[in-house]
Parts: sequence; structure tokens; C-alpha cells
Amino acid sequence: MKCEERYREIYGREAEAVAFCPYRISPLGAHIDHQFGKINGLAIDKGIHIAYSRKENGVVELQSLNFPKRAQFHVASIPPEKAGDWADHCRGAALMLEEKQPLRFGLSAVIEGTLPIGGLSSSAAVIICFLSALAHVNGITLEPWETIMMAKAAENKYVGVNCGKLDQSCEVLCKKDQLLYLDCRDDSYTLIPTSPAMKPYRFAVFFSGLERSLASSAYNLRQDECKAAAYSLLAYAGMDYGKFIDTRLRDVPREVFEAYKDRLPDNFRKRAAHYFGEFGRAEAGAEAWKNGDLDTYGRLVFESGRSSVENYECGCPELITLYNIMTETDGIYGGRFSGAGFKGCCMALIDPDKAESVLAHVGEKYLTAYPGLEGKYMSALCGSADGVKL
Repeated sequence: MKCEERYREIYGREAEAVAFCPYRISPLGAHIDHQFGKINGLAIDKGIHIAYSRKENGVVELQSLNFPKRAQFHVASIPPEKAGDWADHCRGAALMLEEKQPLRFGLSAVIEGTLPIGGLSSSAAVIICFLSALAHVNGITLEPWETIMMAKAAENKYVGVNCGKLDQSCEVLCKKDQLLYLDCRDDSYTLIPTSPAMKPYRFAVFFSGLERSLASSAYNLRQDECKAAAYSLLAYAGMDYGKFIDTRLRDVPREVFEAYKDRLPDNFRKRAAHYFGEFGRAEAGAEAWKNGDLDTYGRLVFESGRSSVENYECGCPELITLYNIMTETDGIYGGRFSGAGFKGCCMALIDPDKAESVLAHVGEKYLTAYPGLEGKYMSALCGSADGVKL
């Protein structure tokens, strides 16, 4: 790996260890984890590698193969406010870990991302990978849900993105060739093995050539719209409600939405319609995966993508173009935006025997529409993987 080579060049010795955290895809359950919905997720065999060694003096020294600026801080004086650069994710992770118990040792590290940024939850992967490495050098053992919630807190409290726990859960809990089916209200989950009856499949990832920042996008606004829809529906139905910040669409029965949806402002109604539709798709998808029905699963993924465009109203023109191309490409079972859908990439479940023609067709059609993204657009084939490991 390049991070090991670069570590050797910088420090003149081998790194003591390498941590890996996979990226994730979530074919179903998009945009409803923060509303305590249900999600389907898989970890993929591309992700973040960190080559690292312990530093006795408590200094954390970070370099990235994807970004030019080096970052440095001490575990006893982690900056309480973000600096606005790529290393904020690591500072936030260190701060959350330090709240658990005082940190004594730092580390020197080189970080490498194996695919372009945007849509595969690279931010969560960086946090989890670094968090695991820093815990390791300090002799701290983290349970899976400790890692998940610390990583989520780093994004929520430090970086400023009001994400749910979908990304972190996939990147920690997933196992190769198994679908994670997670209830985000009570954290109960099942790993559903790929059925022997299922057709062969691989994952294709199509990068739009655009990068995005969730904190500066409409991501946080969409969450507020979901909460506002839930709060209004509970009030219309005469149901108990508490603080706005604690309200979720999971609190609203489906029949209440159907009875009062026409009273909602158009944007609130659309966000709630996406939630209830996606909740049902996540449930149906888990059953289809269990039964080895890839055709049904793929159809549900395409429906999810359409709802993200029409009801959740995310997706820039480039991503919407990619999605539309996928819907008419032979060999793609199903696909949608990957991640928040504000720039980034799309993912698809594809027939491995048609992989070459799928990648060629999507690339040709997309670059015909956006020739200026030649050299920035790219595609990749991936398989499933286990969650984070040292």
C-alpha cells in the first residue's frame, strides 16, 4: 500500500501497524437513519488505510496521500474547535476518545483513501480508522457500539454534520457477503447472508467528478424538514410531543401521515413521503435479500433512487443524469445515489458477466452529457468486505 511506502520515506522505518476501515454502500434506507428508520448496508473492499506508529510524547502527526496539508496536535491539548481542514475528522475522533479516558500516547500516521472522496462515507471511514489506531496505541479496547457512537459524535459535535448512525454502523458491523439490516431506533440488527439462490453480483461505483461537503450542503436542512413534518403531524393528530430536537418521523404512525399529509407544506410532505416509502423498501429489501431475489431487490433500489430525487429532493444534475443512465443500462439490477446525494457518486448492483459493458456504457453516456468532467469522472468495481480491522 502507498501509505506504508510513504511512511517509510518520511520516517525511515516501517510503520508498526496498519488499520483499515471500509467504505460503505447503503442500497436501501437512504436518508431515514436520522429519523430512526431501518437501513440496509454493506461494507465494500475499498476504504481508508492508515499506516501508523506510537509516539511516546503524545503528539499526533498526520499526513494524507489525498490532501497536501500536514496536521499536528497533542493528545493533552486537542483543539476544541475545528480548523476547517481534512484533519478535523481526526481531531474530533481524538476528542471523543479522550472524553472516555485520558490519552497518554500519540501517533505518527499516513492516511490513504483508495477511491475519490464523496458518497461512500469516507469521512466516517477516516474517523473510525483513526479512532481505532489511536485507541490501539493507548491500550484502549473499544466495543463495536462504542466505536460507532464515538465516530458519530465526532461528526455531529465537532465537524458539524448532523448524520445518523448508518455510515458508522456499516463500517463497523458489516461482514463480507452479508447484508446489514439495522433498526436505528433501538440499534437491533441482523446480518443476512447472501442466499445460495441469489444471482452473482458485484458493486459498481460511478463518481460524478464532483466533490461535496455535507456541512455546507442541504443535508442538515433536510433533517430539520423531516423533524418539522413529524412535529406537525403529531400536533394535527392530537398526539403527545416533546421537544422539537427530539422528534423523529419514527414517532408518527403511517396512518397519521396518510390522514394529515395534505395539511403539510409541500416540502415537509415530500420528506415524510420519502421516509415512509423508504422504510417499507428497507423492510421489503431485507426479505428479498434473505430469499435471494436480486431482481426484486434491484427494483427497490431504483425506486429508492427515484424517491430521493422526487421526494427528498437531493441530487445535483450530474448525479441525476448518472442515475437515469443506470436505469436504462443492461446488466444493472438496481442503483441510486450513494451517500447524501449532494454531488458525490452513484452505486449499482450489477451482473458480473456484464461488468465491462456496464462501465463502458455508463461512462460513455455520462461524458457525452458532461464532457468537461473527462479525467475527473471515474468508475470502479467492488466486492463486499468485513468492517474495520487493525
